[in-house]
Amino acid sequence: MFLPDRFIKGECPKCHAKDQYGDNCEVCGSVYAPTDLINPYSALSGATPELKSSEHLFFQLSDPRCVAFLESWTQDGRLQPEVANKVKEWFTVRTNPDGTTSEGLGDWDISRDAPYFGIEIPDSPGKYFYVWLDAPVGYLASLKNLLDKRGESYDAYMANPDLEQYHFIGKDIVTFHTLFWPAMLKFSGRKTPDSVFVHGFLTVNNGEKMSKSRGTGLDPLKYLGLGMNPEWLRYYIAAKLSARNEDIDFNADDFMARVNSDLIGKYVNIASRAAGFLTKRFGGKLGTISADGAALISAISSQKESIASMYEQREYAKALRETMLLTDRVNSYVDANKPWELAKQEGMDARLQDVCSTCIEAFRLLTIYLKPVLPALAAQVEAFLNVAPLGFADADTQLGAGHTIGDYKHLMQRVDIKQLDALFEPPAQAESAQAATETVVPGGEEIAPVITIDDFAKVDLRIAKIVNCEPVEGSTKLLRLTLDAGEGRMRNVFSGIAAHYTPDQLVGKLTVLVANLAPRKMKFGISEGMVLAASHADEKAQPGVYVLEPFPGAQPGMRIG
Repeated sequence: MFLPDRFIKGECPKCHAKDQYGDNCEVCGSVYAPTDLINPYSALSGATPELKSSEHLFFQLSDPRCVAFLESWTQDGRLQPEVANKVKEWFTVRTNPDGTTSEGLGDWDISRDAPYFGIEIPDSPGKYFYVWLDAPVGYLASLKNLLDKRGESYDAYMANPDLEQYHFIGKDIVTFHTLFWPAMLKFSGRKTPDSVFVHGFLTVNNGEKMSKSRGTGLDPLKYLGLGMNPEWLRYYIAAKLSARNEDIDFNADDFMARVNSDLIGKYVNIASRAAGFLTKRFGGKLGTISADGAALISAISSQKESIASMYEQREYAKALRETMLLTDRVNSYVDANKPWELAKQEGMDARLQDVCSTCIEAFRLLTIYLKPVLPALAAQVEAFLNVAPLGFADADTQLGAGHTIGDYKHLMQRVDIKQLDALFEPPAQAESAQAATETVVPGGEEIAPVITIDDFAKVDLRIAKIVNCEPVEGSTKLLRLTLDAGEGRMRNVFSGIAAHYTPDQLVGKLTVLVANLAPRKMKFGISEGMVLAASHADEKAQPGVYVLEPFPGAQPGMRIG
């Protein structure tokens, strides 16, 4: 078979990093042809690929008009300086691995030979559009789908001169979003992005790059399955994220310390220390704030424009750092006034209400500044404060004396070390010394009773292609799959995998179908078979469902056996 770029690995011709893919290096960011790899091998079989001839279709990236447009478009300030400098290298004379030189941009190979996933090229049997040609088109297709559902005109929406278009991408796909995609848009008469913002990689603990294909990194489904708050992770990443194209590292100890200290110990603690006194002693009503409290509120409110600007410039770490400094000032105010002591003193009710009201007003302002990163927590705070959804414009106002807050309920739990240990715990592997005395239960359940080959032959397993997938209205668990099993007709199958897959992850994929299962009548329709998927018996221990996907090369209708 012809091997797509990502099915070829080898040594990078630039930095000589091992085990790199056939289109670009994940270590140094170089872009090259798969034929440039040193000691290439098939990622499927390990065999050395042979070079053979095949006709391909190309996008004329080297056309002088295209080169002139891209040179201007990539160097006019819409890219980060370090990204623009990297892109600029692709327009200059470069030395190839064989010692020859190439000047400027080369044409872009936009076709791949079968077997390949994706869209077959019209009038070109056995040829498919390269995924990075059709994938970005999906951005606009998704937008059009949304606008259609809203009853809005896609053409009118895109023609709006005030429309702004931004892309947020990882640094390993810079080529596609700064050369190929803008060229496609420009020369098809469409609007090009106003800016492309490039992030580095999220590495984990020891600086290892997260990679689904390599099986490394932080598993988000496992994270959620362990009951870990998504906003812990949002805060931690944002607290390290800048506008530059830099890697950030997830360190488990730092994660726990930062979340527990910043969010629980500093921010949430403000409300918990003040709300109880207001509720029990003053019916939840805020009082009049005196001069020292007003000065604190004014100091926090005055930072609105500065913090909003940091968010706008994508300097999230700076925005959160400044917000936490303000949080420190509020906690210093609390420690200086000690409301727990005021509550014990005769004749100090007015001062107690004053101090606690100041804390709640300050807490509201801090919530506004944190809301872009912690929207779910902010919604809880809004309910507690009895206010409408907050925005930055609300930082210019106060709740005011007489406003009544609700009963305080704990807003956020602390990170538990046991959760972190479980998050990075490798799958249990029985050691050879234990194998003789311990029973290993694969997948959390015993192997089923032995059957004969005749029993197995009764089950007709077929390769099927998922040609369409959509949510089932009225069900949170089911997806409706339209399958091509090579029968000259489509099958309708319902599968309870909605919590684990979105439709766009499945459309175009091959899978395994139990083809001779008796049709089942459901309230949503008839299900004509079963799609095979793997899962652990103990979903809490190892959450996740994985739809089986055959090796490339299999065709719809092929029988498995």
